[in-house]
Amino acid sequence: MANTGIQIIGTQRSGSNLLRVILDQSEEIASPHPPHILVVFMPLLPLYGELDSVSYKTLVNDVVTYVNANPVPWEGVLLDADEIYEASTRYDLLEINRLVYEQAAINKGAKYWCCKSMANVHYATEMEDFGLNLKYIYLYRDGRDVACSFKKAIVGEKHIYHIAKQWNEDQEACLHLRASLPTERFFSLNYETLITQPESEIRKLCLYLDIVYHPEMLKFYDSKTSKLTAAAGEMWSNLEKPIISNNTGKFLKEFRGNDLEIFELVAGDVLKELDYELVIQNPDASLIDAAHIVNYDKENAALKKEAVLTARQSDLDNREGQAKILKEIKARTL
Repeated sequence: MANTGIQIIGTQRSGSNLLRVILDQSEEIASPHPPHILVVFMPLLPLYGELDSVSYKTLVNDVVTYVNANPVPWEGVLLDADEIYEASTRYDLLEINRLVYEQAAINKGAKYWCCKSMANVHYATEMEDFGLNLKYIYLYRDGRDVACSFKKAIVGEKHIYHIAKQWNEDQEACLHLRASLPTERFFSLNYETLITQPESEIRKLCLYLDIVYHPEMLKFYDSKTSKLTAAAGEMWSNLEKPIISNNTGKFLKEFRGNDLEIFELVAGDVLKELDYELVIQNPDASLIDAAHIVNYDKENAALKKEAVLTARQSDLDNREGQAKILKEIKARTL
């Protein structure tokens, strides 16, 4: 394989775009904004049937069209579906994902390609079986602050119960993967330490990746990729600013009602495993009983609709291209 892959795993809203653009400042890493190829297309694979020369070519065309419509364009990379198809050594979505990201690395002349689609941790078994021999970076942040961020974002769950459940599942998957891999293929990075000690943490990461550390990596906010990403969505606007070192403990001010109690009931064990202190000593377990969860489901659905209705029009417009492509794929293959 022409280039080595890096996979960032964890949960969104944990500083992964910050880490992505820092890494992209290195000449040795191509770290484009993720189109989430596996997360989007793995559930759609049954629509293509058994992959043969014809159905695989259709899949390649669909993935390339989708990536080319990414809200944040890949600088200097123009994907060609025929080239991806011809370069394929097997009919597999993971092969398409590899070749797409390798194109970014080849275009930059980089040693590594880096995928920031953090939910790919749930396809770790498939990625490992495929033989990519990836280097994983597990970026984790206090889940309660992650929840504060998701509540304001256009994407993701919106009720505290559902955010806590997703965060908990993601961290458990990451910790399970860490336990199954040799240490030279897994690097754990704590968001709170990254923003308070950025140089030392990025130096450690560079050492792990066997690349040269450059001070310019921490001047990411002046880069074209940061400006393009910030312009593409309100939730990425901080990428145009230097690291905000006090961006922690927001949940203590922003949580309302039973938010804190519910989050710690759902994800308290994982919070403790990651060395975050719990605030509630004796939470009311009835807050996550079946009757409450039914109500939380309804509230979550309503909040997700509201997030779209109140989003900036430009944010919606930037996502429209990919949404239209997916709609066409589903309509065509059903």
